[in-house]
Amino acid sequence: MKQKIQKGVLIPNKRATFDYELLDTYTAGLVLVGTEIKSLRLGKASLVDAYCYFHNGELWLKNANISEYFYGSYNNHVARRDRKLLLNRKELRKLLDYIQTPGVTIIPTKIFINERGLAKVVIAPARGKKLYDKRASLREKDDRREMDRAMKR
Repeated sequence: MKQKIQKGVLIPNKRATFDYELLDTYTAGLVLVGTEIKSLRLGKASLVDAYCYFHNGELWLKNANISEYFYGSYNNHVARRDRKLLLNRKELRKLLDYIQTPGVTIIPTKIFINERGLAKVVIAPARGKKLYDKRASLREKDDRREMDRAMKR
């Protein structure tokens, strides 16, 4: 069973912008083991329900699902393990200041592989939206779609 590798792998978190108001964005390196990078290159990952937390001054990604590699044998990785994120001290301090305020959490918005072949995660401190905010963003999306249709005519 030959699996096709995608060029410019991008795994988005579609729920992030719908459920949260993003305050800022940071690009962090992702520490992977064994067959995880091969699964990522195949696009076999999901960021649904993933979030970031601090432990001993380091930032960790929790609940991100990188599926097991098909050809991995006994060397395969655990799909939902915690993964360390690589940021410099200045960025870590800023993120720590963000999460000191109540109602703010850090969520991943997308995973990609850069031109050097390294796995990167775009993370954002975010504040949860209320139900009426979600309705408003759906209404804005519908209005934009209708305006685009009208412009095409």
